[in-house]
Amino acid sequence: MSETGKALRRSRQDRVLAGVCGGLGEFFGISPIWFRLAMLLALLPGGVPGLLIYIILWIVIPPERS
Repeated sequence: MSETGKALRRSRQDRVLAGVCGGLGEFFGISPIWFRLAMLLALLPGGVPGLLIYIILWIVIPPERS
């Protein structure tokens, strides 16, 4: 990817647990609070759907380079 293009990476600065929501917020150009809220809503119907999605994203999305 070029220097001007954005790559989806887990955030090192804007993180609560693993930086997944912070990285998604940076990639899409919106506040990570919306992704955190969506993850929280996905956790409500029993926890498994939201937790599974978060863990998969944690594994799949590489960390931000230093």
